[in-house]
Amino acid sequence: MDTDLDQFLATDGRSEDIARVRREIDKSGVQYIYYQFVSVTGRIMGKGAPAAHWERFAEKGFQLVYGSTANLFIDRHGDYIGYGPEARELVGLPDTETFCVLPWDPKTARVFCTLFRCKEEEVDPGAFLSSDCRGNLKRIHKEFEQETGLHLRAGTEPEMMWLKLNPDGTPSVEGMTKPYCYHIDQFAELQPLIHKVIEYSTAMGLDMIQGDHEDAPGQLELNWQFDRAEHTADRLTTYRQICRQVGRELGAFPCFMPKPFTGVSANGCHHNISLWQGDTNAFLPEGDNPRMPSKLGLAAIGGVLEHLNALTCLTSPTVNSYRRLWDTGFWAPLYADWGYQNRTTALRVSSPDRFEYRSVDSAVNPYLSMAGLIKAMADGIKRNLDPGPPEERNIYEALAEGKEVRKIPMTLGDALAALEADEVVQSALPGEMYTVFEHYKRDEWERFCAAVTDWDVKEYLDILP
Repeated sequence: MDTDLDQFLATDGRSEDIARVRREIDKSGVQYIYYQFVSVTGRIMGKGAPAAHWERFAEKGFQLVYGSTANLFIDRHGDYIGYGPEARELVGLPDTETFCVLPWDPKTARVFCTLFRCKEEEVDPGAFLSSDCRGNLKRIHKEFEQETGLHLRAGTEPEMMWLKLNPDGTPSVEGMTKPYCYHIDQFAELQPLIHKVIEYSTAMGLDMIQGDHEDAPGQLELNWQFDRAEHTADRLTTYRQICRQVGRELGAFPCFMPKPFTGVSANGCHHNISLWQGDTNAFLPEGDNPRMPSKLGLAAIGGVLEHLNALTCLTSPTVNSYRRLWDTGFWAPLYADWGYQNRTTALRVSSPDRFEYRSVDSAVNPYLSMAGLIKAMADGIKRNLDPGPPEERNIYEALAEGKEVRKIPMTLGDALAALEADEVVQSALPGEMYTVFEHYKRDEWERFCAAVTDWDVKEYLDILP
């Protein structure tokens, strides 16, 4: 019986695609290729090889330890996360359609890869590697589409902060501009960076559409056109790679840490999502109310609200993420509710054809977040979950008037507990993916709990007598 790896290599048209890439390599003068994939935390991993060996890598792939999907990271007890040193090596095979020349280095290209278990494994040889978050999203989305006829289209709002560099080249915790929201003059100060980011983004297939200066020091948001979930996730990953390169060239540091400053807004990454049947948006209103999503859209919202606690673990995935929730006064989405243009709730119907999932920040791994949202919406549709009436009031006013609303987890530890209790969202991390994610994030939480911070010293050093 053919393995997943065998079937992948036998995909119709693959040989022609490999030959097409060879022609592009020769025409462009590409000499080197990054064969890359995405780790549990969204980090770009992989290997590089001379372009002369393209055909061999396209047919045989590269090998790398399984633990690379967990950044080859050791926990606080000295154990490798996810996989031990005795584990076999994965096989990464390039997805030919993602081949792209790097505009800042035309001699180099990159291609995303799908990961497999090695063919010598005793268990499931040649199967898809389930700790491959990118491959998981593609498979989960395909299964959802086969079962429902629907697919997820998403756009992201990738806020990040451009920080100054210290004289030694290390990043400072100081933004390049003042924290003036939507201020064109502050936006103009970052224009050299913006021009370069847009130039590279356009060359790599991102349809850039708008941008603005947000309300934190050096905080910038540039947007591109929405698309199918897996394409948007790839483009967000590419965008981060582009920003890091632009920072190297122009002497700035692109910071995707959710909350580097207290007292100003954090870096969010709102997901604007809708479900489509072919080219028809299934969220569009059906009745007399032009603001009310369709019945299917309401059920999808109901699913997200039902599973919001566990989703929070995927979409606010770091200890620092929860600083965003505790720093008051910045519209942080703390409550499991929804409304029209209501920025105080976790979900906002920002337009009749989509809703905005707000409990997500700049550290998100988009392959995990999109997979989790698909699973939550699928459950909402299957069970026809009612999200309740839209909340028109500021949620804090509604609470003061007696409304009872569930609060989302306020620490990474609480979010991990919510994920552990939610089989639906867990299914977005199949097989070893959940093992790797839970181990990595549990260790992160425990290391934080064990750490003595500057706050501890300031608060308690002179506590007695």
